[in-house]
Amino acid sequence: MNKPIRFCCICCSLICLFFLCSCTSAQPISKSGFYLNTFVTVTLYDSKDETLLNDCMELCSYYEQIFSRTSEESELYLLNSGSLNDGEGCATVSDALYELISLGIAYGEVSGGALDITVAPVSSLWDFSSAEGQHTVPSKEAVQQGLLFVDYRKAELLTGNRIRLPQGMSLDLGAIAKGYIADRIAEYLTEQGVTSAIINLGGNILCMGSKSQKEPFQIGIQQPFQDRNETAAIMKLSDVSVVTSGIYERCFTSEDGTFYHHILDPTTGYPCDNELLSVTIIAKNSATADALSTACFCLGLEEGMQLLDTLPDVYGVFITEDRELHYSAGFQDVIEVVKQ
Repeated sequence: MNKPIRFCCICCSLICLFFLCSCTSAQPISKSGFYLNTFVTVTLYDSKDETLLNDCMELCSYYEQIFSRTSEESELYLLNSGSLNDGEGCATVSDALYELISLGIAYGEVSGGALDITVAPVSSLWDFSSAEGQHTVPSKEAVQQGLLFVDYRKAELLTGNRIRLPQGMSLDLGAIAKGYIADRIAEYLTEQGVTSAIINLGGNILCMGSKSQKEPFQIGIQQPFQDRNETAAIMKLSDVSVVTSGIYERCFTSEDGTFYHHILDPTTGYPCDNELLSVTIIAKNSATADALSTACFCLGLEEGMQLLDTLPDVYGVFITEDRELHYSAGFQDVIEVVKQ
């Protein structure tokens, strides 16, 4: 999978989108933090209540202790390690973890396995966060062994928040957790009367309402392998979530010149190799956008577009290696693109 790409960048978080600011009469307030290995920023446009921002960060911390795959104190880590198992090989988990696993399995079905939350035995073999020159490629034998335990259809959801995972299977919820958390933060802010806000979890952006009564938010899709203020397109959006999966943030080039990125094909255990640079999904629900950005990337341009065509009120932008933008059916009828 040698690529005609001369450079890559390595970050702790996938930041493929940003919101474009302009001066308004009422200055927004915002707060940032680092959770789930990514930077989180919440910006409120119609409230000056700083406690709401603090509460949003606390929500991120709360969910990190549930969904983190690597923190030994998280609920997911305990599930994967078997520490929660009862005598029948089942584990009883929290409502949040059960709901997120259920969503992950559902999107596995929708995508025909292109999204597979049981990919952890393989994804844990890869390290895309090390310093340049310190990355290692897992052996073919290790990848093949890990693939034996990758199959979302074998994860059983039982009544009473009980889950049964076959021995050797473990879960990686990274392809959907940030979207789920963004949705929960939006629910909380709505309950507090907020109607205009941006929730940004490492590039997973949720737009609550509009920037003002007359002005929607302007969301830019990053130009792959360029500076973050270089946009491939800018869209005017309100009340939607925008999530990008791209190969240009968490990546490295091995000593033999092979380019590797973090979006793994669950059928091979290696990075997807399908001539795509990024996939951006726009949907009402952030968990939906999060899951489908990964699934559509793994499916590739043709099959990814076909999947989006079957789903209501979900749209996508695919950027291929030739830097061309490909819009899903109906995209340009409902979403205004102000720069391409």
